[in-house]
Amino acid sequence: MKYKRLPHSATHQRVVALSRSQKKAIMIVADLIALPGALLSAYMLRLSTWWPVEFLQPAWWLFAVLPILGVFVFARIGLYRAVIRFMGAHAILAITKGVAVLAVALACLAYASNVSPFPRSIPVNFALVALVYVGGTRLLVRQYYQWLVRHFVDKKPVLIYGAGGAGVQLAAALDNGGDYFPVGFIDDDPRLWGEIVRGRPVHRSKDIEALIARFGIRQVLLAIPSHSREAQRSIVERLLQYPVKIQTVPSMAEIVEHKVAVDQLREIQLEDLLGREPVPAIPELLEKSIAGKTVLVTGGGGSIGSEIARQVMAHSPTRLIILEQNEYALYQIAMELEEIRNNNQLHAIEVIPILGSVCDGLLVGKILTNYKVQTVYHAAAYKHVPIIEENIKQGIRNNILGTATLAHLASKVGVERFVLISTDKAVRPTNVMGATKRVAEQVLQSLVVEGTQTRFCMVRFGNVLGSSGSVVPRFRAQVEQGGPVTVTHPEITRYFMTIEEASSLVIQAGSMAKGGEVFVLDMGEPVKIRHLAEKIIVLMGYTPKSEDNPKGDIEIKYTGLRKGEKLYEELLIGSDSEKTSHPKIMKAMEECVEYEKLTESLSVFESLLLTDEEDRDLDTILCQLLGELVSGFSRVQEVESFDKQSLELNETGNSCGFYKELK
Repeated sequence: MKYKRLPHSATHQRVVALSRSQKKAIMIVADLIALPGALLSAYMLRLSTWWPVEFLQPAWWLFAVLPILGVFVFARIGLYRAVIRFMGAHAILAITKGVAVLAVALACLAYASNVSPFPRSIPVNFALVALVYVGGTRLLVRQYYQWLVRHFVDKKPVLIYGAGGAGVQLAAALDNGGDYFPVGFIDDDPRLWGEIVRGRPVHRSKDIEALIARFGIRQVLLAIPSHSREAQRSIVERLLQYPVKIQTVPSMAEIVEHKVAVDQLREIQLEDLLGREPVPAIPELLEKSIAGKTVLVTGGGGSIGSEIARQVMAHSPTRLIILEQNEYALYQIAMELEEIRNNNQLHAIEVIPILGSVCDGLLVGKILTNYKVQTVYHAAAYKHVPIIEENIKQGIRNNILGTATLAHLASKVGVERFVLISTDKAVRPTNVMGATKRVAEQVLQSLVVEGTQTRFCMVRFGNVLGSSGSVVPRFRAQVEQGGPVTVTHPEITRYFMTIEEASSLVIQAGSMAKGGEVFVLDMGEPVKIRHLAEKIIVLMGYTPKSEDNPKGDIEIKYTGLRKGEKLYEELLIGSDSEKTSHPKIMKAMEECVEYEKLTESLSVFESLLLTDEEDRDLDTILCQLLGELVSGFSRVQEVESFDKQSLELNETGNSCGFYKELK
């Protein structure tokens, strides 16, 4: 039987419509009746009779004075300012104090006026009965109000998973709100099964299906902030089989630090389903490349670059420079960093936002020289595979030539550390984006082989949840629009990591660099995109439509692999990797193209980008060049007319004369 609501009544409407002053007046009248009633009950209990006239006659005036005195005492202790529907232990304690004062006053008045007969137990009996009458009436009113809200206000029935402290707090908050009505708790602790917590039964997890059918529940609220991520993931995985939307309370750390309240529910994020317990960062590695140094973050307005910038701010650099070519993105991160600096009293840190591109050699040279940059985190890159497949020239200019310009100038001016943010798509790439990132890696490796004081390294990892290139926001938007959710292939698989974890590991890996290493982050187990789409659909309160479930809400539509896309990604070119001092970071030393061949190819790339060659032919030529530099790049098409030696190479290079010097 589903949960039904009673129709609104005139009584309910009148109760809700009462003003605050009217409610206070009702409480005062109730106390004026309750206190003499408590005194009469005290006599009845002591004398075991309904109407002890011989005892009441000498004390008649106490029945008039005591309620007036009681209202005065209760007003002084603030009892009439308390909101009854929120009344808890503090209000009961205040009533106890007030009643105790009245009992003492009653005894003093009786003995001072020689009231006789006046049994000595009357003040004690009065205190006990008055506590029941005054406190009990308020509790009854509170329960009546909650009953009205429960049956006459249109609140959604929900289950709370977790009958601990967070669950009880959440239930209390929801009772006083206007959105949800908790019908019960679910808990995995057998000791709590069948018990009553805050007036609601605690059920086993296997009762969920029956409760959903009985009450028409469409939402389950997780109140288990102290559970490990693995335990939370396991619970969410179990709940995914039911047609309910899942929300959760904030983490215990956020609650303890008073950042958010326990009733501030949020959607379950894909991060919650990764099942990865974050490994504590090594403070020395975080601070080694940042504390007291001038740090440059390129692409600082992007998802990875901006998170690196935030984490850099937390470790006391002298100066933080953000280089970004998107004006709005630069504005956003600059304002956010300014707010972080002001809120955390970090006024000694200088934040410098610079609008520009890493391809601008003159600008990059001035930044590195004028600010004496010591650490570079190079996150600026074009990374959307389908876009770069159609814009090969721009991908090469930004990802390869931009990296080469920045890296050469960093080596020239003596930057201490240079960390390139790379990608798993650089391993045996089938797309131009991955190939350009592999060449960018080789640029750094070649500089190390040739000899440099700068410690160059690369950090390679897969997809990050919440980045601008992540499928998660697109899937959510498609679900909100009613579907279908589009997946390229049912077997396509990717690695995923949170932005915060990836950025922290990038910083730590950079501090371990000796020169030329490729650091690979432990991405955990790969995830099928099809399963990820199904989970997002269920988490948002819908069911996937499939052959097995033709009546589902949201269809998953397979569109076919996009140009340059492959089913599986890899993190290592070779099979060998070494452990580092951090359990989530591995190290590999991979072969690269000879220095002379690479510098020649870079000059050819620059010259080709300045030609008026037809785009189709030029793209083919550029892909052939990439194929010569990148092992395993399978998008190569031969062009008979192409001859590198016939090209008149650009002798001046870009604006900083990089290629001329390199040659």
